[in-house]
Amino acid sequence: MGRRGWLTFLFGLAVIAGLTLLRAADPYALVVARETTFDTFQQWRPREAPPDLPIRIIDIDEASLAELGQWPWPRSSMAQMATRLTELGAAAIAFDLLFSEPDRLSPSNVAGSGENFDEIFASALAAGPTILSLAQSGRAASTSLEPKSGLATTGSDPLAMLPELGGAAQPLPLLAAASPGLGVASLDRDGAGVARRLPVLWRNGDKVLPTLSAEALRIALGVTTLVVIGDSAGAGTVEQLRIGDFSVPTGPSGDIWLYYRHLPPDLYISARDLLSDDYAELAPLVSGQIVLIGASASGLLDIRASTLGVAVPGVSIHVQALEQMLTNTFLVRADWVAGLEMLIFALAGLIIVLAVIFTGPIVGLAVSIAVCGVLLAASWWAFSVPRLLIDPSFALLGALLLYAAMAFFRFAVTDADRRRIRRAFAHYVEPSLLTRIEADANLLRLGGDVRDLTVMFSDVRNFSALAERTEPSALVAILNRLFASLGAAIVAEQGTIDKFMGDAVMAFWNAPVDVERHADRACRAALAMREALEILNTSERDPIAIGIGIATGPALVGNMGFERRFDYSCIGDTVNVASRIEGMCRAVGHDILVTEKTACEVSHLALLPAGAVELKGMSEREPIHILVGDETIATSPAFAALFDAHTSLLADLSVGGDHTQSLDACRRAALALDSRLGSFYAACVARAQDFSASSAARLVG
Repeated sequence: MGRRGWLTFLFGLAVIAGLTLLRAADPYALVVARETTFDTFQQWRPREAPPDLPIRIIDIDEASLAELGQWPWPRSSMAQMATRLTELGAAAIAFDLLFSEPDRLSPSNVAGSGENFDEIFASALAAGPTILSLAQSGRAASTSLEPKSGLATTGSDPLAMLPELGGAAQPLPLLAAASPGLGVASLDRDGAGVARRLPVLWRNGDKVLPTLSAEALRIALGVTTLVVIGDSAGAGTVEQLRIGDFSVPTGPSGDIWLYYRHLPPDLYISARDLLSDDYAELAPLVSGQIVLIGASASGLLDIRASTLGVAVPGVSIHVQALEQMLTNTFLVRADWVAGLEMLIFALAGLIIVLAVIFTGPIVGLAVSIAVCGVLLAASWWAFSVPRLLIDPSFALLGALLLYAAMAFFRFAVTDADRRRIRRAFAHYVEPSLLTRIEADANLLRLGGDVRDLTVMFSDVRNFSALAERTEPSALVAILNRLFASLGAAIVAEQGTIDKFMGDAVMAFWNAPVDVERHADRACRAALAMREALEILNTSERDPIAIGIGIATGPALVGNMGFERRFDYSCIGDTVNVASRIEGMCRAVGHDILVTEKTACEVSHLALLPAGAVELKGMSEREPIHILVGDETIATSPAFAALFDAHTSLLADLSVGGDHTQSLDACRRAALALDSRLGSFYAACVARAQDFSASSAARLVG
């Protein structure tokens, strides 16, 4: 990589480092993206239906409310449900309902005497394997209830890592004392949003309370003590909870990721069926089952969002957790996964950076998409097979941001190059040509390309004498004014100024982009340079004269030089011929000379054959023409008369005959058209050999 490549690489590394630090900070937006991704995975592949498990839901549904009356029902009905479920052989009876206040429908509370439904309910609770619930409540005081289960720990003490229960809505002390089990019904730490993780243990001061599903399993198994396995490294985290023979792997704070499935309708038993006279028919469905009593009726406000994207009763979420415990089907997201995700992103980012540097933005985009596809596929495989939760969302987002940053950086560098090229070429190329170059970079082929060009050389006559009698600062000012005028004429005709060489100018047409009628444009530029010089001489103390040579033909154009210093220029015979005929302007006696090929391209302009001259370094004579004027001059009667006289002169010169009469005719016609032509015809006498039959036969006519 060159300097620019290393700069781009370092920029990419900086972006990767910044995004990795962002992931380490884990702001809320990233948490939402991660959990939404895991929700999507569950929607694509819900938990598989397990074998028939000993779990049932007694559902206080809309039909039950319609038949038995609005909620709350009297505690005598709750007692009847508990008694009947005990009678039918339920292994555990968990109430996902709160009984925080005395029963207002109890006769003892209504009439001041009679049956106390709360006492009846307490008796029913004590007679069966029942579990009551308490729940987080920010408006309530901390619970003073004691856990019903014993607790044993191994490893480091994980108490500090467990979520704090805080204020809790708790059952009446009468009911709590009677029930063999007590569990927390809250589904997550904040009690709102999608239920994704379930704390299986809650901290209440220095005591630990299990979640409702874990307590129901404990009661069903007849276990008196829960065993909490802490880590062995002394970090104070939870590794798993053991309930009898069942192990529940947890996260560091003692929670599990809920892995949902669509629960079948036959899992539910309507509460009205249990309270009907023929309830005994439910025995096959209830015997030996862990029964959870909850509400699906919308008016009871126990509807929660699941990761499957549907609203479900809160009691069904406890069933999902129970099924995971019974089948040992858990989603795992260990502490080291976050570090693995950052490492994966860093490696993927490095691949993207190198791809953009070495292959460019287009291939880099394809590589980025491929990397994202691999990351997504790997995350999906980890979820599907080992049930490992690896978040692809940040890696995908990070890859997108990284590619965008790299592409923008490349664009900024490229744009800077374009501006640099524009600044460099703006001094030498007409703006419309620059626009075409920018629109199609292929027009600017660097490294050399053979093209058909028209090349111009222009030089100041008697410059040495001018330099001797002029102060250097004044001379520079004169040259700057001269080059400004001449350069403007060249650029206006879409020419490319190759260089200024002392008192000379080199320009060419048809590169770096195609220019139609480039020979014509070069000749028009020469005529405009002549006019600009006339205007400039009106303000100069010493008039300046220039000579211009123009040649058309193939030349090699491109970058000339070496890697760190080069010029966009052209070389070849055409360039040499243009330079040589410019040097012949003094001998020919005219300010603008063009080659025969150029003359053929611009036959509509006012041109006169000027013989075939011998050029230094050339093996054959080069036929040349003088450029008199544009097409307006070419179609004028004066030029027609001059052309006829000039043709006669060429015929006389080619045979070596007496040319005095034809030369005088040319001088008279030239004087009527352009006084500058007098010096040309004065030089013709001394150049007779240039018009000999062997050298100028092609020029006649």
